[in-house]
Amino acid sequence: MTLQDRKNLNVIAQAIFDKKGFNILSLDVRGLSTMTDYLVIAEGTVDRHVKSLAGIIKSSIPQTSLHIYRIDGEKDAEWVIIDCGDVIVHLFIPEMREKYHLEELWSKGKIVDLEISVP
Repeated sequence: MTLQDRKNLNVIAQAIFDKKGFNILSLDVRGLSTMTDYLVIAEGTVDRHVKSLAGIIKSSIPQTSLHIYRIDGEKDAEWVIIDCGDVIVHLFIPEMREKYHLEELWSKGKIVDLEISVP
């Protein structure tokens, strides 16, 4: 993992944490996936919270070397996917995260230690 990759993931994770997102997880799926290198998975309490988390991520992307290529799910906001190429962010309400178990699907991915500043 490059220093830039680590910075990108930490900026996204910090933005989620600062907006009260929770259960934040990042997986290194290089070698397992041809569509991305890293996944960030997190939860918001309800759909409005998930939509708010998507908004803060969109505003924090300029602090990274990433570019947003596509966002899906913002209307219903039960599961929002933000495709940044090398990083794909999945934001869920708890029921949807439990239903789809992305962590289980990508269980061979390596957990990335995120550096989140807690006040």
